[in-house]
Amino acid sequence: MTPELLITARLPPFLFEPLRARYACHDHFQATDQPALLATAGPRVRGLVQGGGTVTPTVLLDQLPQLEIISVFGVGYDGVPVDYCRTRGILVTHTPDVLTDDVADLATALVLMTARGLVAAERFVRSGEWSRGGPPLTNRLGGKTAGILGLGRIGKAIGRRLEALGMRVAYTGRKPQADVAWRYVPTLAALAADADFLVVACPGGAATHHLVDAGVLAALGAKGTLINIARGTIVDEPALVDALQRGVIRGAGLDVFADEPNVPPPLLAMDNVVLLPHVGSATRETRQAMADLCRANLDAWFAGQPVPARIPELA
Repeated sequence: MTPELLITARLPPFLFEPLRARYACHDHFQATDQPALLATAGPRVRGLVQGGGTVTPTVLLDQLPQLEIISVFGVGYDGVPVDYCRTRGILVTHTPDVLTDDVADLATALVLMTARGLVAAERFVRSGEWSRGGPPLTNRLGGKTAGILGLGRIGKAIGRRLEALGMRVAYTGRKPQADVAWRYVPTLAALAADADFLVVACPGGAATHHLVDAGVLAALGAKGTLINIARGTIVDEPALVDALQRGVIRGAGLDVFADEPNVPPPLLAMDNVVLLPHVGSATRETRQAMADLCRANLDAWFAGQPVPARIPELA
């Protein structure tokens, strides 16, 4: 019998169409009557596909008694109730590694854009201001310190890129890592105080909610710029807006926000902030590789073969 899947996010056609060709898919995301869909299909659903930013409540999973696997289209799985899945024996998979380089590239771009004022410089040319004088001077990167919060795959890739730009790299996390020569700083506040650029690259979820708060931003100080390519919830957004408005920190480069696609209106008016629409992994090549791995995780599970990318907690 063909396994039935519940789809709880907007999936790109290059993932959704192959899934439809192989499985019986129920589109919960676009269903006009989601309770009715769950009532009729829920008892037969064996797999669930969600996005990296999707929040999957346990009340939904309670209605899927035959659920065996959740395949996340993304590296982040903070929206999955992992402890609940562990108690029910539900496998959770994701798409690590394939998006590491693109996200690290974007973090590096945000460092460059904020340091060198590239968005403002581009506007300067388009507006015709160049004919009336040169643009303001900006800041060099060589010799500056990049403090990385979370030295996983993406954090390490960011560190290598920033080091190649002549920056000093330091990091903080649960413990020092033996495979890097960069300086370990035990606390986030101490890292922020030392950094010119504080780069957020840790996982989201309850454990890191508002980890970058007013105190961390105060430690970063007027010399510092916040870069976030991880999850918007890691940063206390009202505290960030306040810090930027009062000049507590110099600037910010943000690809993620707490309530996407909604961006706090004050940020939109700030010239010292670069805002991107969560495009860290948004290249054709990477999104296709993510789709392939998301599907491969399902295919392997239902074929009784080793699953390529279980999350570490359930590996």
